[in-house]
Amino acid sequence: MNVLIINTSEKTGGAAIAANRLMEALIENGIKAKMLVRDKQTDRLTVVGLPRTLRQRWNFVWERAVIWMRNGFSKKNLWAVDIANVGTDITQTEEFEWADVIHLHWVNQGFLSMNDIERIVQSGKRVVWTLHDQWPYTGICHYTDGCLRYQEQCSHCPQLRSGGDKDLSFRVFEKKRSIYQLINRITFVGCSEWIADLARKSALLQGVQTDSVNGNIAPCRVVHIPNTINQSVFHPTDKEAARRAHGLPQDKRLLLFSSLKVTDKRKGIDYLIDACRLMTEQHPEWNDKIGIVVVGKQTEAMTGMFPYQLYPIDYISDEKRMALLYTAVDAFITPSLQDNLPNTIVEAMSVGTPCVGFRVGGIPEMINHRLDGYVAEPMNAQDLADGILYVLDDENYTSLSQAAAKFAAHTYNPNRIARLYEEVYK
Repeated sequence: MNVLIINTSEKTGGAAIAANRLMEALIENGIKAKMLVRDKQTDRLTVVGLPRTLRQRWNFVWERAVIWMRNGFSKKNLWAVDIANVGTDITQTEEFEWADVIHLHWVNQGFLSMNDIERIVQSGKRVVWTLHDQWPYTGICHYTDGCLRYQEQCSHCPQLRSGGDKDLSFRVFEKKRSIYQLINRITFVGCSEWIADLARKSALLQGVQTDSVNGNIAPCRVVHIPNTINQSVFHPTDKEAARRAHGLPQDKRLLLFSSLKVTDKRKGIDYLIDACRLMTEQHPEWNDKIGIVVVGKQTEAMTGMFPYQLYPIDYISDEKRMALLYTAVDAFITPSLQDNLPNTIVEAMSVGTPCVGFRVGGIPEMINHRLDGYVAEPMNAQDLADGILYVLDDENYTSLSQAAAKFAAHTYNPNRIARLYEEVYK
């Protein structure tokens, strides 16, 4: 069995990281796998990049330009939606011909158009599509922000300034519907039960023709398989050594916040700031004991925002360095307002660092409340503060840390995940 994993980028973004780890797990379990990307960033032989062309760059710009123009020349939510109006036909590549299974991951921002996806479906090859966000079963948005129109018919998109009866969300939704009606050999995989359950409610996945003779209609198959982790990199190690490696103090309880772009409102750093301010007011005995480590792009914007000592670190792409950083801190805080199955939680728990996050998306599936971390009520800074203090409590910490490492080692085990995907491929 030959599996071709498709993703826009080789390394940038959570989907790219998850796709890479899955490819490695498949290969280690005797399944032939390659990865086809638009943006190749390493010299790995198992990853094939498309030739860089002016057309690729034009596709990227033109898609944004169309969204901008159709959105009343507003930049609002310019990167929160994708319309897949342009892309690259990968069905003519040697890698596509080689594959028995085409495994789509995150294919947006000008990589694959809806027409390209239609060609893939019509090729007759088995197709699997892992849901790293909600775009595959909505009109144009990556996260619906509570909108339920995708369960019947996308239109009047709240993420468009000029949404209407037949706006961009309506047109792309209908294009997806016409493609999905042809599908009888596809499986959608939710990284979390949360996103899998929402996918099953989408009108796009409800009416799929499964029998061309009798016209039988059935919903698409949607299953849940979590992401995997490289356990040779992410495992418990010595905390003091990890702190020395990153130049962090040994005498503070350190909280970690990490995001590709730390100012991204969806990642919720404002709630962490508010929670820290509440902690200083309500528990001044901790004021000299806590430090905040913030990792990602634009960390300079956080200067002076926290009441505790700030340790800003630029975005880290190296897994080994990141594993050491998770080990160096006492807790990982993820106050995301919307999220699927964050790799960051998987990574932190795998090294034995308890996590605190809001009860949104797939996060409650990942953190076992008060057993290996703390799940706070959404957008509740006070509960987030209570959760941080619960995790830092010396009476709780050791058992939480051990439970986190044990849960992650089983749930995200590469051999287990590879076997689950192999059954899907078959």
